[in-house]
Amino acid sequence: MSQITTVTFFKFNAIADKFWAFSMMQFAHGGLKKVQGQSFYKLMGSGRGLGFNALPDWSTYVLLQVWETEEAAHSFFEKGPIIESYRKHAKEVWTIFLKNVSAHGQWDGRNPFQMEKDLPSTEVIAVLTRATIKWHKIIPFWKYVPTSHQPLKENDGLLYTKGVGEVPIVQMATFSIWKNKESLNHFAYTSNEHRVAIQKTRELNWYKEELFARFKPYKSIGTWNGKNPLAEFIGV
Repeated sequence: MSQITTVTFFKFNAIADKFWAFSMMQFAHGGLKKVQGQSFYKLMGSGRGLGFNALPDWSTYVLLQVWETEEAAHSFFEKGPIIESYRKHAKEVWTIFLKNVSAHGQWDGRNPFQMEKDLPSTEVIAVLTRATIKWHKIIPFWKYVPTSHQPLKENDGLLYTKGVGEVPIVQMATFSIWKNKESLNHFAYTSNEHRVAIQKTRELNWYKEELFARFKPYKSIGTWNGKNPLAEFIGV
């Protein structure tokens, strides 16, 4: 099995470039749908701060892609006209290459991530949580979000996190990278705020659709805030 996933973050500084990036949320799909060797993609905006956030971050956009082979991914990043357009406008571009560890749930009615047996040996682990929130559950969901994310600020094992999404308020996701499984488990199962959030999710049935996936990052290319965030952990 050779499927890989890439997650690319784009940062835009100038107002004109931010407007261009926002417009591409509509206009980029024509080209992205034609990318060879790509089995699934999502072009998403982002929220401010940590985790889910209803307030938009106009400077940051994200492209998640699932590839049939790593060669197809490299062909896109080396020669793809769409990625070249983004590089011309973006202040920074950062791409993480990932192997899938596990995935449960659905995204647009299916699970796009295949299980991978031959995994890289890095301790670093990445997590994607994605959900479509039921309209009549939006208010109670967003009221609890700040509380559930409080432990993120206190976890020194968190290397990076960003709330992203296809549709503001309703379709949200969080992508996070952790030093190791212990740091992730401490947040997921030890922090009272997050445990209560999981309990509320089950009891109140917030989501119309949800997906939870874990990955092993094995390559990190580009910069974010002036450096490669994973260089010292997995190399480049």
